[in-house]
Amino acid sequence: MHNDFEDGEKDRFFSRLASIPGIRPMPSVGEWILIEVEEPSEFAARMDDALAPGLVSIPQGMEGAVRVPVGDPKDNELIFRTIRSVV
Repeated sequence: MHNDFEDGEKDRFFSRLASIPGIRPMPSVGEWILIEVEEPSEFAARMDDALAPGLVSIPQGMEGAVRVPVGDPKDNELIFRTIRSVV
């Protein structure tokens, strides 16, 4: 995954994530988007199995959420499709 991104790509990725029923992306800073999900541990494990271990993290002190990295459009599309399939 690439860590370089433009705000426009983050906004586009955020909007795409918002279209997935069962999750709720939240305003986030930096290279991550925070997503509210029902079962964060299960969601992260399923994402790890589908993509790469550690790609999705569970932030400390934040109940019911995971964070996903923002990358280039190709990486973001892969994450988007994977989230849609595991929700």
